[in-house]
Amino acid sequence: MTLPRRLVLALILGCYFSPARCSGRSLDSEFTYILPPGTSECFYQSALNNGTMEVEYQVIAGAGMDVNFNILSPHGISLIFEARRSDGVHVVEPTVEGDYQICFDNTFSHFSEKLVFFEIIIEGRGGDVGGDDEWAGLDEPQGNLVEYKLDDIRESMDSLHKRLERSRQMQVVLRAFEARDRNLLEDNLWRVSFWSCASVLVMMCVALTQVYTVRKLFDDKRRVYT
Repeated sequence: MTLPRRLVLALILGCYFSPARCSGRSLDSEFTYILPPGTSECFYQSALNNGTMEVEYQVIAGAGMDVNFNILSPHGISLIFEARRSDGVHVVEPTVEGDYQICFDNTFSHFSEKLVFFEIIIEGRGGDVGGDDEWAGLDEPQGNLVEYKLDDIRESMDSLHKRLERSRQMQVVLRAFEARDRNLLEDNLWRVSFWSCASVLVMMCVALTQVYTVRKLFDDKRRVYT
């Protein structure tokens, strides 16, 4: 696949995986970019103390569809390292306050760039960013209101929000899988079409050569005298 074609694919995926789509209290971000051959790039993500950081990545396009993956702590310690992998999901828990490095390495490839998608989900203390700040201005109602308490409503809404956020994240991951599968199908279609055309040309050349050879065998140029 040529570089302009991959740029178009990256722009399309950017519409799907734009960070502006992220909402709610979980500090999640999504990014799709092209990793040139023979290079390594790192991204920095801030985390809270005693929180959770989940990183999921996928190589959507590129020869071999694999990269080296590494997560470094704010102190420069390598926490997770994977060599020549096409996808992976990793959770760092508990986190320390500071900037984590998320690195993708394509130095082993000298000719093929890789189209990489990754998603980072940051949660604060207790598995939720922001805690009960959204409820800080609400007071407990006086008496019993239809036999519901504010704590019950708060717990139900928090649970609903977490499940909806997890559903959205799963849909983003499934779209990334779909984009990678489609790219593989298009590459395979191009290879099959190319070699099919090459085989047809070879068969036509062999057939014409055989016809010419047989005709030459029966071509008698000797003169007949009467």
